[in-house]
Amino acid sequence: MEPVAARGRNLVLSGYIGPQQATIGRRVAEALGRPYIDIDTRVEERNDLTSDEIRARFGEARLKTLEDEVMEEALLQREAVIRVSGYRLAQGDWLQRFRETGLVICLVASIDAVLHSLHQALGARYHEPDERALVLGQLQREWGLRGRAGTVELDTSDLELDGVVTRVLRLRQQTLAREGQG
Repeated sequence: MEPVAARGRNLVLSGYIGPQQATIGRRVAEALGRPYIDIDTRVEERNDLTSDEIRARFGEARLKTLEDEVMEEALLQREAVIRVSGYRLAQGDWLQRFRETGLVICLVASIDAVLHSLHQALGARYHEPDERALVLGQLQREWGLRGRAGTVELDTSDLELDGVVTRVLRLRQQTLAREGQG
């Protein structure tokens, strides 16, 4: 059973470690018996377009507005696992606002580990320089959150999917205990 002080707190996952981000968030939410909110997925589902398509058709400003709307709604949630881009969290006061609702964990991995997971996910497409460049650009944007006050970093370089989920859950419990809530 969750400690009383832990009830109502969100778990916010951010950072970039490869193409398994959504799976990690869903698995953590399932383990905790909590709803899962993926900001990027919600934006895409509501608009029946990918983020890249929204950006191409309507511009970056419109995409940010749509993301802002979904992020505002996510801030109203309690006891949820929320996946949000580190790049977006680092902008404005989003990090502070999400931190007020719960624990923010920034998942990180070595570049080698990210490229390895990308190779496994993309297969032959991995050898295309444009594909790798996109991922490395995303990695740099996501890691803009690293070292910011209010985040806890979790290095996942040497972990498989199950290990990442286990470590996120353990880190959450340790943080709650350290804060006197677990």
